[in-house]
Parts: sequence; C-alpha cells; structure tokens
Amino acid sequence: MANQPTDQQRIAAMGRDITMEAITASHQLYLDRHETEPYEGATVDRDIRYGTHERHRLDIFRPSTAPASPLPVFIFVHGGGFVRGDKHTPGTPYNDNVPLWAVRHGMIGVNITYRLAPEFRFPSGAEDVAAAIAWVRENIARSGGDPERIFLCGTSAGAVHVAHYMAFEGTPERDIKGALLLSCLFDPVTGERNEMLLSYFGDDPSAYPAQSSIPGLLETRVPLFITLAEHEPADFENQALLFLQEYSARHGRWPHFLRLAGQNHLTTTMHLNAVETELGREMLRFIADQS
Repeated sequence: MANQPTDQQRIAAMGRDITMEAITASHQLYLDRHETEPYEGATVDRDIRYGTHERHRLDIFRPSTAPASPLPVFIFVHGGGFVRGDKHTPGTPYNDNVPLWAVRHGMIGVNITYRLAPEFRFPSGAEDVAAAIAWVRENIARSGGDPERIFLCGTSAGAVHVAHYMAFEGTPERDIKGALLLSCLFDPVTGERNEMLLSYFGDDPSAYPAQSSIPGLLETRVPLFITLAEHEPADFENQALLFLQEYSARHGRWPHFLRLAGQNHLTTTMHLNAVETELGREMLRFIADQS
C-alpha cells in the first residue's frame, strides 16, 4: 500500500488562500486526535459574562484538582475574519483545544468571544479584550489563577484585537506579562483592501493611519511573541515583515518571532493539544521566560 501523505503534505496541498475547502480540510485534519468532553482532569466553567453584550462571554478551563499555588493564566482570543467565530463550536474540539492545551501545561486557560463586525467596528475588539482582562484580573484567583501572570494570545482577527488592545486600550504593562500574536494584521494602511479588512476598519482609507497598531506596539514594554505560518496568505506575510522591519529599526532586534513550518493560517491553532509541535514548545518557552 502506498505511503499516506503526512500532515505537512496535506496542509501544503490546501494552498495559501483561506477558502471554504481549506477551512473544511483544516478542520478535519486533526479532528480525531483531539480530546472529547468531558475532559479528564479538567473542569470547564462556560459562558461567564464579562460585559453587557450577549457575546461578552468567556470559558474558564482549570485543573479538576485545585492547584497548590496560583497558576499562570492563558487568555485566548479566537479568529474569524472579524465577522464570525466563537470561543467554542459544540460538537467540535475547536476552540476548546487551546485553553485545554494551557491546562495540560500547568496553566489556567480562558477562552473569550467578542462583538462582531460589521455591526461593531474598530475599536470594539480592543474594548472587549480590555473588559475581559479586567474581569479576569478581578476574578481568576477563585479558579486557581494568578492575576499577576496573565498571558494574552490571539489568532488572526483575534490577534488584531490583541494588538489594538496593546496599542490603544487599558494598561497592558500592568495587566499582562506577555502578548502572543498569531497571524496578525498589524496595519490597515498597507493591508489588502478585502472584505475582511473593510468589514472592521470601514471603507475610508483616511481613517486607517489612526487605526494601525504598529506605533503602539513599537512603544510597548510588554514582551511580544509573533508567529507566521509557512502557508499564510501573502497579505499576512507582508504584514509580519513590515512589523518586524519597523520593530528592528526601532529596537535593533526582533521581538520573539516564529515562522511555523508545515502549518497554515488555520491549522496554527487547530493542531494545539492534538499533536505536539514547535508552536507549543516555543509558547511555553516564551511564557517561562516572562514568569
């Protein structure tokens, strides 16, 4: 019998574009390798309200046995092109797999959802991230988490909201220990004028410079972890390179950067807690360095 293609070969065959076919294929790739509920050794507290809107909800993942001392907290902000997505899709492992990965590595995991475009545009995502962090800092100790060791992670549109939180909202230097931006769109000025960008930033390019996260990210003292998948759409590649160049020019070095071999825009987070790869190891190293 002929050898079966590897995960990396299957992902490469999906191409770089975020099509419905690629979404379905990425979704299916790891499906049978994820844990299913109820999660052994982990307790999930679902749909806790952190604000007034119906999408101001979060899930807390914690060890079933209370920890001897408070654990670091890993907050995850899902993607979805600004107009869709949720912290959990019932009947699938996504996005439970990310905070569950955090629990399996000695942390408290928090999954949040947020208001969607086009009804809610810039800066609604950053406002929601700030509100969720404020709730976590006030309440996470009851779940065994350490409010002084919060790590904030977002992917795709979620990474944009994290970046905008860092640039415009709250007090990141006081409230979080590190920010992890996976496949982020940093700057609408140089971004591709597609439906995704227009849905959140609007169709007035004169407003885009004030909506860029780059100036704020260049100034922040919060450690940054930047990831770009090997098979990203070209726009995300260009955005990452732009930011790295700006950051290097300002600081004489790059932030913590990982080009994730063998993954695409979608599988970057979908594979977490199903297979152990470089992303998980590097995130843990980054978190350990700041703890």
